[in-house]
Amino acid sequence: MSSFSDLSSFAVCLVVAVLLAGTVSVEAGEKSAPALDFTLKSLDGKDVDLTAYKGKVVMIVNVASKCGLTPQYEQLQDLHEKYSGQGLAILGFPCNQFKGQEPGTDAEIRKFCTANYGVEFDMFSKIEVNGDGAAGLYKYLKSVPTSPKGTGEISWNFEKFVLDRSGNVVARFQPRTRPDDPAVVSLIESKLSEQ
Repeated sequence: MSSFSDLSSFAVCLVVAVLLAGTVSVEAGEKSAPALDFTLKSLDGKDVDLTAYKGKVVMIVNVASKCGLTPQYEQLQDLHEKYSGQGLAILGFPCNQFKGQEPGTDAEIRKFCTANYGVEFDMFSKIEVNGDGAAGLYKYLKSVPTSPKGTGEISWNFEKFVLDRSGNVVARFQPRTRPDDPAVVSLIESKLSEQ
C-alpha cells in the first residue's frame, strides 16, 4: 500500500511540476516579445522604449526620401489615419544604405515627410538595417521566419514587417508591396480584430 501511495504522490508532484513549468514559460513570454525589447531614438532625439507599443498591431518600415518607392509614405499615412484609432502603430525607420537615398539629417527628414506627405505616424532617427552596424531591432526582425518573405537581409527601402498585439512578427512584405495592398490591409484588419 505504501509503495502505491508513494507512486501516487510522485505522479501528483510530477503533474504539478509540469503545470507550473508551463505557467512560468507563459508568464515569461507575456513580459514582452523580442521585437519590442529595444529602445531607439525618435527623429526628435528622444529615447523610445518599443515596449510602449505592446497591445498594438505594429508595422515597421525602413524608409527613404529619395527613392522611387517614397510615395508609399502617402499610403502609410492613409493606413495611420484609418486604423490608428483601432490600435495600429506605424514606425518609420529612415535608412541611407540603399544607394544613398536617405542622405538628410533627422530634422531634414522630419521636414520632408511632413511637408510632402503629412506624416503623423512615429518616425525614428536614421539607422542601418543591414551589415555589422544594423540596429538590434533589424538584426532580430531579419532572423524571424515569416511569409510571404522569409529571413535574410533587407532588400531595399520600404520593406515592411507586421507585428501582432503581443509583439510577435507575423509577416514580412517586399518593398514593392504597397502598404495599401489588399493582402497587407487584410492582415492588419485581422490582427486588429484580435484582442
